Amino acid sequence: MPYSGNVHPFNSHWFKAFQIPIFEAGISRCADGKIAEEGSQITEAENDARKQRVRLIVIGYPFALVAICLALNIAVLGVQPLEIGLPSKQVIAALVVAGILLLVNHTWLMTTTELTRVRFGLHATPEEWAASDKKREEASSEGLEELGRHHNAHRNTTENTVYFILLALLFALASPSNLATYLWIVGFAVARLGYTFAYLAGKDGQRGLFMSLGLISLYGLASYLAIALII
Repeated sequence: MPYSGNVHPFNSHWFKAFQIPIFEAGISRCADGKIAEEGSQITEAENDARKQRVRLIVIGYPFALVAICLALNIAVLGVQPLEIGLPSKQVIAALVVAGILLLVNHTWLMTTTELTRVRFGLHATPEEWAASDKKREEASSEGLEELGRHHNAHRNTTENTVYFILLALLFALASPSNLATYLWIVGFAVARLGYTFAYLAGKDGQRGLFMSLGLISLYGLASYLAIALII
């Protein structure tokens, strides 16, 4: 799943960014095990009901994205019956642009990860730790958290890019329209850059937004191919 390696886009910060009143700020666990918010008691039943609403939204989230992609492909992009052929110049150009942007994104993550290690005196391998005058157990918790942030961004980017490569290559052979090509292929790469910026900057609302845009690009590619096969 493209969600692993990081927080799902529908976390509490995502909800707060769009003013959805679920797990609002200020909630804390009382000693008696109940939930209190700014002095008011919330029963376990009410808390369970809120959790159930969150579960339903999380489950419905990918289906909503797929519905958006289907609507765009059918009503706006005008999917044509599948015709296999060599990619057009426009498709190749879109792949080149996306490839360059993804390489920039990888370089960004790679460089900032190493700078984080330098900043906090961290190492990448057991051998490096053994050769240093510092043990891993002595590393600062802040440094390990920041390094974990970069690793999570790396993992999420890698996982999503695997799906993108497969779908984009098939898409390129399906004689897509130029608009669909730039929207889904270049759009994915732009979304990944936005995701990296938001994740590293600690902007959870924006991170969730860009993750959703990246998923929409993936679902857009997949649904375009599926529709082209059917019609």
